[in-house]
Amino acid sequence: MNDQKKLWNPYVAGAVLGLVMLTSFLLAGKGLGASGAANRFGVAAVNTVSPAHIDKNPYMASVKSSGNILDNWLVFEVAGVLLGGLIAAYTGGRLKRRLIKGPRITSGQRLALALVGGIIMGMAARLARGCTSGQALSGGALLSAGSFIFMFSVFAGAYALAYFVRKEWT
Repeated sequence: MNDQKKLWNPYVAGAVLGLVMLTSFLLAGKGLGASGAANRFGVAAVNTVSPAHIDKNPYMASVKSSGNILDNWLVFEVAGVLLGGLIAAYTGGRLKRRLIKGPRITSGQRLALALVGGIIMGMAARLARGCTSGQALSGGALLSAGSFIFMFSVFAGAYALAYFVRKEWT
């Protein structure tokens, strides 16, 4: 699996990401983030199944009262990220159905770990008032002390957890 030649140069990608951040601040007056869109999708899903539950939950009710739940710039940002990722994967010849995992883990275990990790990350993003993209990119660009503490915590937690899951990848 030597796809390295098909990846962007990380310095070029970083510079382009910086320009995207600058454009976002200039045009929308806001930075980038994804957890807000995921939150809106969740509220929309619960509203479809049980609107009464949404009305009883003050936080979800505030999201619902802002108009159409999915009529928000974050939803369109995430749609653009997905579309851009698909285009980048296609043009790089990397758009394939595959599951990347270590030799000592089954596909089911890999998917279960990914699901559990995603749930934990989503819950943590709500507690931290933003996901890694919102905290690190937007908060970091604004020199927010809380965002730097968040990112140091993310890296420290990842290094601490890596010891326990290292056998899954080697």
